[in-house]
Amino acid sequence: MLKPEPLTKEAFMPFGDVIEAENRDYFMINNGSTRRYHKLTTTQVDEGSGVIINIFQATPLSYPLHIMMLERHPKGSQAFMPLLGNDYLVVVAPPGEAPDPGSIRAFHAKGSQGVNYHLGVWHHPVLALTPNDQFLVVDREGAGNNCDEFFFSEQTRVILAPNF
Repeated sequence: MLKPEPLTKEAFMPFGDVIEAENRDYFMINNGSTRRYHKLTTTQVDEGSGVIINIFQATPLSYPLHIMMLERHPKGSQAFMPLLGNDYLVVVAPPGEAPDPGSIRAFHAKGSQGVNYHLGVWHHPVLALTPNDQFLVVDREGAGNNCDEFFFSEQTRVILAPNF
């Protein structure tokens, strides 16, 4: 049974970046009225691609969740930042030809934390916990398929049971 752990910079490092202002360096701009938390993450895209910004509106799934599939983006990173301040879940597995069910990890992200999945990291599609939640998504745009999906067999599915 997969139980979410707190989302921290250190724990999430093998999969990408945690986007948050807490405990991060900043400098003052706009005549001293604004803190700029500079370069909290960077995007990764292959040659000839661009970076686009989207808003996803998501609905919660039912828990415990039987994880049926994970996806990865081989040509670009993908970042999610909650817009409404609601907690959400993150499920990831290291890059590779196929995700190893034994290496899947789950994180409980605070509504003030975003994530940036590095290129090729396996992850579950957005896991909102609140109806009609919204996420700002920074993604790759360009030629070629940038979404590989892996479907687990009935015998190897992982069950996600949040602690709430």
